Amino acid sequence: MATSPPDTGKAIELAEMAEGLGFGSVWAGDSILARPRLEALTTLAAIAARTRQVRLGTAVLLPALRNPVILANEVANLDLLSQGRVVLGVGIGSKTPLVQREFDSCGVSFSHRVSIYEEGLTIMRRLWSEPEVTFTGRHFQLKEVSLGLRPIKKPGIPLWMAGTVDAARRRMLRLGDGWFPNPPTTQAFTEGWDRIKELAVESGEDAEKLHRCVYTTLNINEDAAQADKEMRAFIEGYYGSPFETASRTQSVCAGNAEKCASWIKSFVDAGAQTVVIRFGGPDQQGQLHKCAQEVLPKVRG
Repeated sequence: MATSPPDTGKAIELAEMAEGLGFGSVWAGDSILARPRLEALTTLAAIAARTRQVRLGTAVLLPALRNPVILANEVANLDLLSQGRVVLGVGIGSKTPLVQREFDSCGVSFSHRVSIYEEGLTIMRRLWSEPEVTFTGRHFQLKEVSLGLRPIKKPGIPLWMAGTVDAARRRMLRLGDGWFPNPPTTQAFTEGWDRIKELAVESGEDAEKLHRCVYTTLNINEDAAQADKEMRAFIEGYYGSPFETASRTQSVCAGNAEKCASWIKSFVDAGAQTVVIRFGGPDQQGQLHKCAQEVLPKVRG
């Protein structure tokens, strides 16, 4: 069955609108097969040409699906095009049948995705900052490789990572520049950050080097029942699972502007330095305007 092509112009228009409304960043998700969408890096390149100030982020990219040398070069190019505005939110990929099939189709071992991810990020970091890289790992081997393109940012593109278990938090302290959770409650965010600081003391790392960013999904509507209905439809359509399942592990808020502002402010008060907002509903443009005009002034005020 033929399907209509995605509206690429709408995505770019939303990004331009977000910048005009005073948002600090715009974000693109990543999925090659599991959840078909616009490709993240090329979409952000188009947005880079139409914006001037907003940061450009991925929420989140799956580096293990790409060769790290190619990916490092592509991301460096995007950073050059945007004059240093790129942030990479990165992850390993959720343990679901759709994502596993995606890895299999791309010829990448799903069972080894974590070690592929770690090696890939290590290689990218070195390629961005070192004149020549030799690397011998389980999955990748490089000999005297020098990247042709270098990011504007020194020593390279910021890498923001989620981390809800200790292994992921330790990896983030070693390789990351930011913590990028999707916490169901402010308490979960606070407890997660406290645990990261404990692990940093144990490992001799500096937790304060990590930029703290919360990812959350909002539906802003004075009609609480309609807000809840749209949020449920969005989450269940996107993840293919009951809303109650997702809401136990993810940050979601549906309701009027006061409720949504209070939700965001609770994370800011708990130490979040950036909040990435996804809108859970069909009217993305309308939600963007409501957030800028009704929610953010309450947060800032």
